Amino acid sequence: MTARIRIVRDTPLSADEAWLRLTDWERHGDVVPLTRVTVTTPPPTAAGTVFTARTGTARRFGFDDPMEVVAWQPPHRCRLEKRGRVVTGWAEFEVRPLGGGGSRVEWREELAVRGLPGAADPVLRIAGRWMFGRAVDGLLRVKG
Repeated sequence: MTARIRIVRDTPLSADEAWLRLTDWERHGDVVPLTRVTVTTPPPTAAGTVFTARTGTARRFGFDDPMEVVAWQPPHRCRLEKRGRVVTGWAEFEVRPLGGGGSRVEWREELAVRGLPGAADPVLRIAGRWMFGRAVDGLLRVKG
């Protein structure tokens, strides 16, 4: 089974700046607990870019979440396919300008964890909403 997650955030950042922050893949590791992100394809980011989020406390106690950018329409839409042995699914975000110079980010994710029964989907959804919401907030945070 899968957990579907949707997060919407308005930010004073321009759509271009919000896009740049959301697509700074390595920076995702700064806002997701116990995670480090490594891009394995050369820049610039485009469809075909591959990166891995490694989550865990040590090599034995963690997992890799390899992803590939499959849709790249800057500065408006990006879609990732999750291709791991543990975590599968996809993530997609859209950035739209708002009046007054800000923007709205909509992050959608369909997340599955292999071996986890469908009965666990509500817990996965709640945990995912918290974790991805925290990540989006951290990436978009305006220093003041």
